[in-house]
Amino acid sequence: MSIEVTPAETRRERTLFMRLPDRLHAGDPLYVPPLRIERRAQLDNGRNPYFRHAEVALFLAWRDGRPVGRASAQIDHHTVERHGPIGHFGLLAAEDAEAVAALMGAVQDFLSMRGMLRVRGPFNLSINQEAGLLVEGRDTAPAMLTPHDLPHLGPTLEALGYGKVRDLLAYSAPVAEQPPRLAGRMAAGLHGRLQLRPFRLSRLTAEVARAIEVFNDAWQDNWGFVPLTQDEMRALADTLAPLLNERLTCMAELDGEPVGMIIALPDLNEAIRGLGGRLAPFGWVRLLWRLKVRGLKGARVPLMGVRRSLAGSPLGAVLPFAMVEAIRPHLHALGYRRVEMSWILEENQPMRRLAEAVGGTVSKRWRIYERVLP
Repeated sequence: MSIEVTPAETRRERTLFMRLPDRLHAGDPLYVPPLRIERRAQLDNGRNPYFRHAEVALFLAWRDGRPVGRASAQIDHHTVERHGPIGHFGLLAAEDAEAVAALMGAVQDFLSMRGMLRVRGPFNLSINQEAGLLVEGRDTAPAMLTPHDLPHLGPTLEALGYGKVRDLLAYSAPVAEQPPRLAGRMAAGLHGRLQLRPFRLSRLTAEVARAIEVFNDAWQDNWGFVPLTQDEMRALADTLAPLLNERLTCMAELDGEPVGMIIALPDLNEAIRGLGGRLAPFGWVRLLWRLKVRGLKGARVPLMGVRRSLAGSPLGAVLPFAMVEAIRPHLHALGYRRVEMSWILEENQPMRRLAEAVGGTVSKRWRIYERVLP
């Protein structure tokens, strides 16, 4: 049967859009349905501050009256200002190659009509949220806020003329009670003017603002980078608040000014596995029991950075190790056994060396694709 692609605009269509991956991944025991409350917030232009600087279109693919695929098209005006007329696609899930081709045709038409010259993705919805298509590491469960994609999507995109533009890596590292000797020696050389302290959760919004200030400075020269806005920072603080443990955070200050930060979070996917994305009627009880009573074994470091002014200096070389070692004993004491550091650009050799020095190995690879728009 031929494929029809339509915008997902009504409440019913958006619900179908949101839930479609759960059906397509039904045979995958490693897939973790995301919380529906979180997905609704992501697609709500009144709640997600990304929509304040971006145009977004959602598409559903239909075969014989049945939804068989979905995709989004985005124009992030902050990306266009920094990197030129590049549109994005994301939230891609489809039953087969025919559905992918039809969806990408709709995405390309949307972007071309608005003056974009290239299409890049997937981004769900931005590079600062979920990014990349999983091409290696499908044999392990996804950590929170990382994509877990159907295996045919990459080859299908390549057949449609999409090529790799970058790979993003995840490193999985064991949580050991004692730091590696190399990291210990490097951290021992820290300058006395430096203070390493946990985040002050009683002033979380201000602390996250300081962390994002460091993050935006640290990564602004990285490929594809788009800074987080103040509105996005506040939304991030609200999202992180229930998950943050001050012992799993570190703010580095030099003469009282923030120069580095790291945040580790419990891998929420461990806690929501088996809930089907729902927290009612008993999901909240099960979630809280898993988080607070049973405990989780995995954590993820989604945010880490050191100011560019320290690049190339002795302090800049040892500070990432010192921040990792500031939180590592607490991870161990809380029962965590492994931590995922993700994502890391494939060419980011300093971060890769850090991950490897603390015992990490590449566990997943996500790919960013791009093609010239016809």
